[in-house]
Amino acid sequence: MKTITKKRNEKWQLQEAKAMFSNLVKAAYSRPQIITVRGKETAVILSFEEYKNLSAPKQSLFDFIQKSPLRDFILELPQRQSEEMRQVNL
Repeated sequence: MKTITKKRNEKWQLQEAKAMFSNLVKAAYSRPQIITVRGKETAVILSFEEYKNLSAPKQSLFDFIQKSPLRDFILELPQRQSEEMRQVNL
């Protein structure tokens, strides 16, 4: 059986991707593979390592705030004057 190798960033048509699935998966080890349906980019196959890198949280909100140079800044806002509520006819 002839092995089809894809060039970098070349797209796979869906029917070709189904027929050559093992080659598609092997190619995804080195770079993401784009699958098209009727000429429209529809899906991407990528290595599990790449998926983990993309889906792992980069930093928690708590860590972000702790590392902020403004962490110890105190924001002082003027006090609002309390006013009577206005009447609204419904």
